[in-house]
Amino acid sequence: MFSFYLTHEYWFAAAQLSLAMLGMGATLTLKDFKAIIKTPRAFAIGLSLQFVLVPLAAFLFITFSGATAGLLIGLALLAAIPGGTVSNIFTYMGKGNIVLSIAITAITTIACLVTTPIVLNLLISQHMPADFIMPVGRIAFEICLFLLLPLFIGMVIFAKLPNQAEMISKFGIYGSIFVIALIVIGSAGAGRLDLGSFGMTNVLLILAFALTLLSLSVIIPKLLRLPAKDGTAIQIEITVRNTNLGLLLTASLFPPGHVLGGTVLMTVLLYGAMMLLLGAGLILYNRRVHKHIKA
Repeated sequence: MFSFYLTHEYWFAAAQLSLAMLGMGATLTLKDFKAIIKTPRAFAIGLSLQFVLVPLAAFLFITFSGATAGLLIGLALLAAIPGGTVSNIFTYMGKGNIVLSIAITAITTIACLVTTPIVLNLLISQHMPADFIMPVGRIAFEICLFLLLPLFIGMVIFAKLPNQAEMISKFGIYGSIFVIALIVIGSAGAGRLDLGSFGMTNVLLILAFALTLLSLSVIIPKLLRLPAKDGTAIQIEITVRNTNLGLLLTASLFPPGHVLGGTVLMTVLLYGAMMLLLGAGLILYNRRVHKHIKA
C-alpha cells in the first residue's frame, strides 16, 4: 500500500491542492477583488509583508541558523508560498476583516505564479546540488494547473451555480483535508516522516520561524496604526501559509528517494501543524481584543 503512495505521491499532492483551491474559488466573486479599493493602505501593507518581510525572515534563518539543507529549503518553500483558504476561515473566526483577508489571499495566490519561482531561486539555489537547475517553467505550469485553474473553476461555479457553490466549496475543502491525512499516513508508513532522525533542534527552528512571522505580523500593523480588524486579517495571512502548495512543490522538486525530500516534507508538515495551533491562539487573542474595543 505504501509503495503505491510513494509511486503516486505527486498526484496525491496535486489532488489535495486542487481540491483546496476549488473550495476557495467557490466562495469568491470579482467583487472580492474590487473590495481592496476600500482598504488600500491595509492591502498594500499586507502585500508588502507577504512579498518582502516573509522572504526576508526566511533569508535570515537560512543565513544564520546553521541548519541542514533540507530544513532550510523547507523554510524557503514556506516563505515562497501565499496564504490559503485556512487563513480566510481563521480571519472570520477571529473577527477580522474577511474582505481584506480574501483579497490578499486571492492576489498573492495569482501573483505566486511569478513570485514563487523567484523567491525559491533567490533563497535556496546555493543549497541545492551544483547540477540542480530551478525548474521555473514547471513550477509556473503546476501553479497554473493545480492552483489557479481550480480557483477559476470554483469562481465560475459560484457565479453560475450559486445554490450549489456552498456544497462544492465544502467538498473541496474537506476533500483536501482528507487527502492531506492520506499524505501524512502514506509518508509515515513509507518511512519518510521520522521525527527521531529529524531532531528536536530542527523542530525548535521551525517553531522559531513560525513565532517570528507571528510576532512581526502582530507588531507591524500596530506600529502602523491599522484598524484592529485589518490587523487581525494581516496577522493570520502572514502566519498561516498555503501548505497545500508547499506539499505539491515538495513532491515535484523532491520525489521519493531524493536525499533531501524527507526533511523538506517534514518541515512543511510540521509548520502546517504549528500554524494551526498558532492560528487558534490568534483567533482567541483577537476575539478578546475586538470584544474589548466594543466594550
